[in-house]
Amino acid sequence: MERGNTRKEILEASLELFSVQGFEATSISQIADAVGIRKASLYSHFESKQAILDALLKEVLEQYAARSVFARADWEKDADALPATPDAAVQMILGQLRYILHDPTISRARKMLVIEQFRNPELAKLQTAQNYTDVLQYFTGLIQCLIRRGILAEDDPQIMAAQLCLPISAWINLCDREPEREAELMALADRHIRQFFRVYQR
Repeated sequence: MERGNTRKEILEASLELFSVQGFEATSISQIADAVGIRKASLYSHFESKQAILDALLKEVLEQYAARSVFARADWEKDADALPATPDAAVQMILGQLRYILHDPTISRARKMLVIEQFRNPELAKLQTAQNYTDVLQYFTGLIQCLIRRGILAEDDPQIMAAQLCLPISAWINLCDREPEREAELMALADRHIRQFFRVYQR
């Protein structure tokens, strides 16, 4: 098997195992078995389980920075992307929700962070950033811009952002546990976003 492909398979198998049983509970032997290679062969690609986790985190963070709107929004520069209507806001937010729920790397990484957040301080910080800090910062910036442009009524933008985004974060977590409820929760998110605009729109 080609070295580059084996390394990729190790990372994919590791993330799958970490997202189900956690980093600590997963052994190098289990990863090697999942890839179909000997344990000694795995060590020719990664010196330790921690090295696998480090490589996974680097890959996940790069993908998150490149594709997640929460990591890269600059509302002052991207004013044209502002959702000025409830329909536009629904499409933008639900599109990002679908990406978060269905991209296999992002979805598995999120589940791994949930499992490991109380065991690993580094992963706890990443969990807080990706599931709270970055999301709230993104929506606070969005709300501030919408207020400045006269689309939303003036109020506390951070509280408005929390009202808009934190229920959606809870529904993402519920979808992770009960994926069969996704259609119901996406419909609920749609109604939630529209109601937010009815309450605050000028």
